[in-house]
This record gives sequence, C-alpha cells and structure tokens, in this order.
Amino acid sequence: MRRYLYLTVFISGMTSLAIELAASRLLGNVFGTSNLVWASIIGLILIYLTLGYFLGGRWADRSPHLHTLYGILAWAGLTVCLIPAVSRPVLRLSAEAFDQLQMGILMGSFVAVMILFIVPVTLMGTASPFAIRLAISGPHEVGRVSGRIYAISTLGSFVGTFLPTLLLIPALGTYRTFLFFGGLLLLVALVGLALARGWRGVVPYLWMPVVLAVLAWFATLGPTKSTSGQIFETESQYNYIQVLEIDSFRFLRLNDGQGVHSIYHPTQLSYSGPWEQVLAAPFFNASPVNPESVRSMAIVGLAAGTTARQASAAYGPIPIDGYEIDPKIIEVGQKYFDMNEPNLNAIAQDGRWGLEHSTRQYSIISVDAYRPPYIPWHLTTREFFEIARQHLTDDGVLVINIGRGPNDRSLIDALATTIHSVFPSIYVIDIPGTFNSILYATVQPTQAENLAINLNDLLQRENVHPLLVSAVQTAFLNLQPAPKQTLVFTDDAAPIEWITNRMIVQFVLAGDMEELQ
Repeated sequence: MRRYLYLTVFISGMTSLAIELAASRLLGNVFGTSNLVWASIIGLILIYLTLGYFLGGRWADRSPHLHTLYGILAWAGLTVCLIPAVSRPVLRLSAEAFDQLQMGILMGSFVAVMILFIVPVTLMGTASPFAIRLAISGPHEVGRVSGRIYAISTLGSFVGTFLPTLLLIPALGTYRTFLFFGGLLLLVALVGLALARGWRGVVPYLWMPVVLAVLAWFATLGPTKSTSGQIFETESQYNYIQVLEIDSFRFLRLNDGQGVHSIYHPTQLSYSGPWEQVLAAPFFNASPVNPESVRSMAIVGLAAGTTARQASAAYGPIPIDGYEIDPKIIEVGQKYFDMNEPNLNAIAQDGRWGLEHSTRQYSIISVDAYRPPYIPWHLTTREFFEIARQHLTDDGVLVINIGRGPNDRSLIDALATTIHSVFPSIYVIDIPGTFNSILYATVQPTQAENLAINLNDLLQRENVHPLLVSAVQTAFLNLQPAPKQTLVFTDDAAPIEWITNRMIVQFVLAGDMEELQ
C-alpha cells in the first residue's frame, strides 16, 4: 500500500502544478498573460497549498486512515473538474467587460474565478502530510519516508509543469485539460478507496464519475468567447487565438483580445495602423532613395502577415523572412488571412534566435513583437539590437512598433535609449488615432530632413504604389521630438516589467484602458 501512496502523491503533485498552468491559460484568454496576472495566480495557488499543508497535517493526526485521504482527494478531483464549468459564464462576462473596458466587472470576475481554486488546491495540499503520516511505521524512518514522499511529489510537479503546456492544452484545450487532471486524480482516489475499504467503500462516490462525464459533455460545448463576428478560435501552446470578421475585414486577436495583431481584406491594403508604417523605413536614408533598392526584409513577430502582404505590394516580391514563435498562428494566417505570398518564408521560431542564426542581411528588419504588457524582454536589450545591426545592409533600417500609454512615453524613451547605443540615428513617429509609435533606427548617420526630401522625390516618381506614398507622408507629418535619454537595457538587466506594470496600474486606476495594437 505504501507504493500506492507514492503514486498518489506523484499524481497529486502533478495535478497541482498542471492546474496552476491551466489556470494561467484559463485566465489568460480574458485577462492576458502579464507578469501581474502570473504573480497573482502563483501567489494565490501557493497560499492555497500552504493552507492545505497545515490542514492536512492536523487532519491526518485526527483521522490517520487511508479512506480519509482518498475521500479528500476524490473531492479534490471533482472540484478540479468543476472549475471550467463554473468559470465559463464568469469568463464570458469578463470577456465582454474587457471589450467594453469595464474595469470594475473585470476585477471582480478575476477575483471570483481565483476563488474557485481554493477548494481543490487546498485539498490537494493535504496529500503529502497525510501520506507521510500514513507511510511512517516508526520513528527510525521519519526522515527517509518524508524525504521520499516530498521528492516524489516534486517529481510529479515537474511532469505537471510540461504535460499541459506542451501536450494537453494544444491537443485538448484548456477546459478538457482541467477535466483530464481532475478525472485522473478522481480515478486514483477511487482505486485507493477500493484498496482501503473494498468496493463498498467506493459506492458512496460513484456519482462523481457520472458528474465528470456530464461535465465532459456540457462544459466544453460552444466557443470559449462569444465575441461579435467571431469565425474561428483555437488554443496553441503559446496563445488563445481568435479570428473575427466584420464588414469583410478579418482581425487576428490573441489572448485577452485587447489589440489587433493582423488585419486582412481581400481587396484593400491600407488599414491606417502600424503595419504599413514599416514601409517608410528606407526613406530616412540620404536622398535619393529608390524603392527598388529595398531587396529583402525580416519581420520579427509575423503574426498573420499584414506587413509582409503590404511590403510585397509596395516593393515587389522581395524575399521576406517572417519569424513567428507560434506555428498555430502561421497556420491561421495561411488559412484565414491569405498569408501565402510565394516570397514569404514563414519561420516558426523565436525571433531573436532565428535572426541571430540567419545567413541573410536585410534592407529592413521589422520588430512587431511588443504589445504592453506582453513584451519579450530578450527583444529589448542592447545585445538583441546588435544582432539586428549585424543582419542589416549598409543602408538598412530597423523598425519597431511600440505601444504606449495616453500620457506615458517611458517605454519609448527606454527603447530609444537602448537602440541609440547601437545605431547612430533614431526617429519616432506617433500613428494618428492610436497609442502606437514607430521607431526607426538607421545603420548610417542620417538627418530628419532626409524624409521630406525623399517624400518630394517619391511624389515625382511614376509607378510608385500609393500605400508607400501614404506611409512616407504619415511618417513625415507625425515625426516626434527626440526621445529622452534613460537606461540602456542589457541581457543582464532589462527592467521592462517596471515600465509595463506601471502602465497597467495607471490604466486600471484611470478606468479608461485603451486598445493598444
């Protein structure tokens, strides 16, 4: 029976970590995956486990019986399975509140969902102290047995860290992942009850698998979100992915949905957003700039290919390497956004790693992987921008899409300071009607006046795509003063979270969060 106790703590440890990671996806679909959300989930789960350890030790001393432990874990498994069913209406309400930026409802919903985890996680926390109490037969083995049980539980937690993220959530979805782990824990508990008291001891709990079967059917019916215009949704190991179609325009949204990552229309190319402003990059170089001098491009943060499609129209079928860490987004782009340009090489890799190992040099490198509060810190450092510089041609330009707060340019200032430590000249424009800014960094020392001269020259040329002219005009009309000099981010120290966390808090306190693309 001791071996089965070891299996029990392994499954319990695995389930507790799996539920923590599944919770991040359950909540991330609505509330996002900022480090504030992660900290809240991890912190509260640890508090619930702490309570479970405390109660488990006292409970085990009062009722040191196997059937008591397995009865507790049966209820733990069932309540894990209840989480997706109970949370679904709350999360749908939250999604609508997020779309309408109703912060009071949003915060209340987050608290309500986190309360759902109190019972199952606390009950799972009782497993290790209970198992130690039952497994020890004498004082001579207290250290050895307790150490072994904690080691096995931790090993289970290790498995629970990777299994949902790499396999179950992409294959089954978040809700069915909860049901899988809750059902597995319930099965272990029922078998434990049978071993402890015979099958008669299982009879009072046989209604639980019936409830699980009902939940497996009803809790997973219908879409995760019910956003107007939604035509597709799916989950990958990285994101919740949503495609909307409104008036023949298709929009790619990820996770919380506060931001459009790609736009597609079968007959239109101009969307008045950050994507087309990448096209203006070469025109910060000294005049004259011939559009035909742009011979290649790399995009870090390809998404569903809006920038690639616009660049192919403006510059012709130049080779484009598009780095997108999520292969499922590439699939969605190809199916729903016609991301099938023959000159586009869509690469499912981390952008920094892929760019560093590329054998090409590019006329333009576009970085569109930032969206506060989700900014990969390793794409903000001096070392990353040195990699970008090494892969640009002598007349190359780095372009970065940066979200900002209504009255907060600290993110722009920090990134500009870091980039300026690698590139000799930088420029910033604000895109009208949005909270997006575009930063350009040229390999050669350049002057802002170059943009006006090149715009005038561009207007005199024939056969120039109107999207290119529009992008350069927008850049010229919205050029901003030089950013403030602040801290240079490095691989050793890049406190990007300080900036993004402050932006989140300011949005929440102001009660008027705005959409950042």
